[in-house]
This record gives sequence, C-alpha cells and structure tokens, in this order.
Amino acid sequence: MDHLTTHTLQGQANDLRQKFEEEIRDFSDGLWNYCRYLTGSPWDGEDLYQETMLKVLGGLYTRWHPTNLKSYIFRIATNTWIDQCRKEKRTLGVLSEENEAFEEFSDNLELEEALLQLNDLFTPRQTAVFLLLEIFRFHADEVASIVRTTPGAVYASVRRIKHKLQTTKHQTIKPKHGVSHQKSKVIKAYLNAFNHGDLDGMLSLISDQAHYEASLGFLEVNKNEIKNGSLAYGLPGHHAIECELWGKHVIVVLAESDQDLCVHDIQYQEVENNKIVYHRSFFFRKEFIVAASKELGYKPQLNKPPLNWEDK
Repeated sequence: MDHLTTHTLQGQANDLRQKFEEEIRDFSDGLWNYCRYLTGSPWDGEDLYQETMLKVLGGLYTRWHPTNLKSYIFRIATNTWIDQCRKEKRTLGVLSEENEAFEEFSDNLELEEALLQLNDLFTPRQTAVFLLLEIFRFHADEVASIVRTTPGAVYASVRRIKHKLQTTKHQTIKPKHGVSHQKSKVIKAYLNAFNHGDLDGMLSLISDQAHYEASLGFLEVNKNEIKNGSLAYGLPGHHAIECELWGKHVIVVLAESDQDLCVHDIQYQEVENNKIVYHRSFFFRKEFIVAASKELGYKPQLNKPPLNWEDK
C-alpha cells in the first residue's frame, strides 16, 4: 500500500470518526459512566470506553439490519468487559429467575454508594444487569439480549442485588499506588522542562523508541515522530502540575481561561532506565477530561483548538 493510499484511508477514517461522535453525542457521557461503574474504576472504565469505540467503528459493517446505535454500543461495552473477565478467570455468574423479597432505595445517596460497591460485591454479569436496567433504563428484553439471559432472570437478579445492597455494609478500599524514586526524578525533570518551555530538555528525557498515545486521537511510535509531529510547533506554554487522580499519579496540564485555570490535558508516563518509554495523553477524551476535572476541583477547558466541546 503506497503512502497516498494510506493517507486517503486515514482521512476517510477520521471523517467517519467525527460523524460517529456526532451520532453518539447524546449518550457518550452515560456510556463512559457505565464503563466506569461496570469495571469499578475510572481508569479501567476509560480503557473499556476506548476499546468499545474502536470495536464499534471497526465492526458496524457487520450489522445488516437496522440498528439501535445506543443499545448496540452498550452491548459491545458489556461483552468486551465480560470477555476480559473471562480471560482473567473471574466468575461470571449464572442469572437465575428465582425471586426474593427486596426493599427500594430510600434516597439517591444510597444509590450513589451502591454504584461504588457493585464491582466488589457482584459478578460482572450481575453488575451489568443492574446498571443497564436500573441506571441506564434499558428495557428488560434489551438487557436480556445484551447479557444473554432471559427477562425474568433480569428482574430477579436486580431484586437480589437490591436486597444484598440493603443488607450488606461494605466499604470500598482504594488501592495505593506508589511511585518509584527513579520515576519521580524523571517526572520532576519533565515538569521542569515543560513549565520552562524547554523542548530540548524534555526530549532528552524521552527514549528514542518511546510511544506517545493521545487516546482516540493519534499514536506516535518513536521520538522522531514525536519531535516532528505533536511537538513540531514546540510546547503549548501552559502550566503542568503533578496530582493524584483516582489512585494514580498523573500530570495535569492547566490553561488560563477567563481568569480561571482549566484542565487542558491529563497525562501519565511510564519510565524505565531513566527514560520515558510511554506517554499517554487524554487531550481528545471529553468525557474523561470532564469527569477528572470535577474530581480535581477545576473546570475543564472545553474550547481548545482543534477541539470545541462547548454546547455539545
């Protein structure tokens, strides 16, 4: 395949992605939250969201019948997660139609607490059934189709889950993530170079074979591509700080906007032998940036060329 053909296919794929994002705009936030609660982690949820998007974009051509896009995408997300759990030898569980008595939730606070406990208390299929029926309001027959069971089992499973949530006292323990001395030293040097606009100093910290992934945006697979691609016009002139976000140490890039500091990007790096070997950016990930900004106590930057998420 020649360079011209590759370039044409890349352009067509980008156009398709933009049209696709327009089509799912109304429920993309809900899908991100579904992935977050289904996996029990914003980080795992973000990975699941991205994998789902790639699978849907690559697999829509196999649908020969009229398709409810929302139902189809939630189905892909659910099956992708269940398949991953199966590979990890996790118990997926059987959904029985037997009924048990249960009580309704008394207020929204109890429901919010329940969402944080689902992944620890229930199997992946049980969690999916509860979220799809109770939170995202799919019909029971849709849920049954997505998780491959019967509507009666869907209703019975939700009743049992509610009963257990009402009678189980559970506290989620957040994992602690340590940062090696080697990584901390390199990241501090990276922050210093970034904040002083020292492009050469920053590039000196990056391995020649480093991967730079801007999730659902672009991928660069060595320093030369990084230098001549995403960093071809230098550093953006924003300020970066190191923070802990959902148990992970990250770099938060802040931009000034209307006298406020807004989250421009969130990044994290992997370091080996005093070199950055992997750099991940969430610049293109609206749902992730918005949720992370809320967690960090900042506003998200919604208008940052080439992206404009305002009123969308």
